[in-house]
Amino acid sequence: MLFGSSGIRRKFDQTLIDTALRVGSALASQSTDILVGMDTRTTSPLLSHLVLSGILGSGGTAHSTGIAPTPSVAYFTRTVNAGCMITASHNPEEYNGLKLFNPDGSSFTLAQQAEMEELLKTRHWTDWQHQGHERKIDALTPHKNAILEEVHIRAGIPVVVDCGNGAGSVLTPALLGDAGAKTLCINCNPSGNFARPSEPLKENVAYVGEMVKKTGSACGVVHDGDADRMMAFDNKGRYIDGDHLLMLFARYLEAKKVVTTSDASMIIEEIAEVRRTPVGDSYVSEELLKWGNFGGEPSGAWIFPKISYCPDGPYAAALFCEISSEWDVSGELDAMPSYPILRESFACDTARETVLALGADSPTDGIRIAEDDGWYLIRASGTEPKIRITAEAKTLTRAKEMLMKGRDLVRKGKTA
Repeated sequence: MLFGSSGIRRKFDQTLIDTALRVGSALASQSTDILVGMDTRTTSPLLSHLVLSGILGSGGTAHSTGIAPTPSVAYFTRTVNAGCMITASHNPEEYNGLKLFNPDGSSFTLAQQAEMEELLKTRHWTDWQHQGHERKIDALTPHKNAILEEVHIRAGIPVVVDCGNGAGSVLTPALLGDAGAKTLCINCNPSGNFARPSEPLKENVAYVGEMVKKTGSACGVVHDGDADRMMAFDNKGRYIDGDHLLMLFARYLEAKKVVTTSDASMIIEEIAEVRRTPVGDSYVSEELLKWGNFGGEPSGAWIFPKISYCPDGPYAAALFCEISSEWDVSGELDAMPSYPILRESFACDTARETVLALGADSPTDGIRIAEDDGWYLIRASGTEPKIRITAEAKTLTRAKEMLMKGRDLVRKGKTA
């Protein structure tokens, strides 16, 4: 399969170059108007031009917005037939890729991805008399204005913002400033070279917490390379893990129907009815189209259906700043339950076959076994020959037991 759990993504190479041109052509064969945006990577302009060329050469109209966060492209896709974002999201700079969107901001479904892969096998070029057109548009302002209509931040609260030199640099600092916050920016120039690893993991952005404490800021917010993700620090400078951030958003929004992924903590089930999907924001958005008030996954992808069905880092950042201006976030977090989650991975040359033998429909989606006081998830890595096991329970002893059950089941799968 060319598509992964969040679009097409790989290290920059000739295959990706060829794919970008063919994707543009295939999109134009199905849609008359296509929006194209890109993140800040040094290879993004080239890939953007290739997608644009594929659209024009196949008779379509390309609406080009230049550098913009993925959620801005997804939001503004409502004005056209389809959207294409050039990005590798949180991957290192040597990677790049393409994400495809429907007018409601949702990622292409599995059925649409399969259809696209078939279309890529055929060339769709038109003759010289029917070439397409390119139009320059602004996708940032409409997205920013839509967020400003929904979010209200107390004037003057200090906020530390780290965009990781990614696409969020061209929106989030201005958005928060226009909403009333006093922003203290780190890595907010769209240089294309990331000053820190793009994925907003605790170990990659610990300095933000120190900055929050030193400046007496109300909170800190951080993005990945295309700003579809947002993670945060509370008013004590503590990094908030994704499970508790999911719970905080759900509580503040009074969301009673929450969609999240199979690897998310069971604490969310204490305040909302929950539906779980395989790991990947595209699965969450597809389920939200049918059910739910709010969705997200612990990696930092938060989906607000009233805006669009794409994970929206800038909206999440603004909403978190609103929460921080109204609540004592550290106190709210301290009052939340917290259960031990154990994770491990190990090399396995037959990882995919082993997980399928356990009864999983897809090796990378895996299989989740839930009991009364805990659960474990077994899945194959999508990028390496590894099996990953995640286990959670209400006590550490039970979590270790759940992890051991996962190991035992893997052993049985390997001998099946």
